[in-house]
Amino acid sequence: MQLLDLIIFLIFTGGIVLFGCSFFKKKTSSEEFTSAGRSLPGWVVGMSIFATYVSSISYLGYPGKAFASDWNAYVFSLSIPIASYFAAKYFVPFYRSQNSVSAYSFLEDRFGKWARLYASACYLLTQIARMGSILYLLALPMNILMGWEIHLVIIITSLAIIFYSMLGGIKAVIWTEAIQGFILIGGALICLGILLFSMPEGPGQSFSIAWENDKFSLGSFSADLTTSTFWVCMIYGIFTNLQNYGIDQNYVQRYHTAQSMKEAKFSALFGGYLFIPVSAIFFLIGTALYSYYQVYPELMADSSLKADYVFPYFIVNQLPTGLRGLLIASIFAAGMSTVATSITSSSTIILTDYYKRLRKNSSDQEKLIVLKLSSILIGILGIIVAIGMLSVDSIIDAWWKLSSIFSGGMLGLFLLGYIAKNVRHMHAFIGVVCGVIVIGWISMAEYLNLPGPHLHEYLAIVMGTIVIFLVGFLLTTFMKTK
Repeated sequence: MQLLDLIIFLIFTGGIVLFGCSFFKKKTSSEEFTSAGRSLPGWVVGMSIFATYVSSISYLGYPGKAFASDWNAYVFSLSIPIASYFAAKYFVPFYRSQNSVSAYSFLEDRFGKWARLYASACYLLTQIARMGSILYLLALPMNILMGWEIHLVIIITSLAIIFYSMLGGIKAVIWTEAIQGFILIGGALICLGILLFSMPEGPGQSFSIAWENDKFSLGSFSADLTTSTFWVCMIYGIFTNLQNYGIDQNYVQRYHTAQSMKEAKFSALFGGYLFIPVSAIFFLIGTALYSYYQVYPELMADSSLKADYVFPYFIVNQLPTGLRGLLIASIFAAGMSTVATSITSSSTIILTDYYKRLRKNSSDQEKLIVLKLSSILIGILGIIVAIGMLSVDSIIDAWWKLSSIFSGGMLGLFLLGYIAKNVRHMHAFIGVVCGVIVIGWISMAEYLNLPGPHLHEYLAIVMGTIVIFLVGFLLTTFMKTK
């Protein structure tokens, strides 16, 4: 890495940290820390939602997936408009009418404390897994570029993100995410352009090579539910994105920060729809990398590179000085934004769903201290998971499987309370128990050689959601509980 690359990288990443720290106020409140006083414009919140979607999982995982196989994983992006529509029409008005910034207070009102604690625990597990995946992908390029010890990069990056998240709260996180969103889009477009115009016969050659090798396939359209077909990815995407928009604290908390209902609805649509073309750019990068190394096989010294390493390898060895630093900065921008979101939202949940339950009369200053200490705790747990990710082959597969398991069918419980007005506490509890059993069965069937058909792990969230809703609804229909 040349000195110019290092300077560009430090200017971008250091500037983001300083910008986030600039939102620090000596006198602030816990409400300002968690909801920004409902003062933010819709486009900023929308860019924040978009940047939460586009983490380093997208920046490195999507190109790696497209390079190694095809566009099957892009089907996930195609499911987003469905979730965005429901968010703008139903979820945003619903949550902005609630008195709590927590996404899970509604579940306690409907089913009792256990429902809120179950959902919030599932959320925290999901965010810790996500942070670990992203921090691992943040460290990869720096390890390849300069040989820095990957554990050290993970720790230093985490501490920087924790620092500005603690100082500025959700307002700092959202504004920095908006800036990072522009940086990562610019970096991706520049890299794609270089790849396409580096081909001897021009951009068309990249597409023709990819087409001949079936690299644009969206997956099989068969009804097989044991492999990653088009339908498995589409169903997984619909349920996951509905869960993101409908009951994920990262998104729900942003609905509360917009300055009006109209702006909040716009942010939900804008953030989701923007992700569709941008994620296509990442898949195009992976496909173009495949064509590039088909034409220039001698430029890949190590043919055994893991797919997630190919894009960083290209950045290190083929990009000119200066652009190399810009691309690394854009990868960091993508990852930092999402990790900051997870830290701030998770600390909010620890305060609202756990600490305030134990200390109902705590002062506002005490709540701020809890928020900041919780940020440190979540950050440390994310570091531990990131180090554990070092042995993973495909980060996209690992993250999707973990999120499908840890989400625990939260969406099913939410829909049960939102749609089935007559459902009772016990019916919902039995539904959750059945849903968790199904999720565990699908997740562990292949590893434990359990009998019966082994559905793809992506479908754990789908089946868990359906089972929780159906069991609770049917019990309400056929049983009477006091």
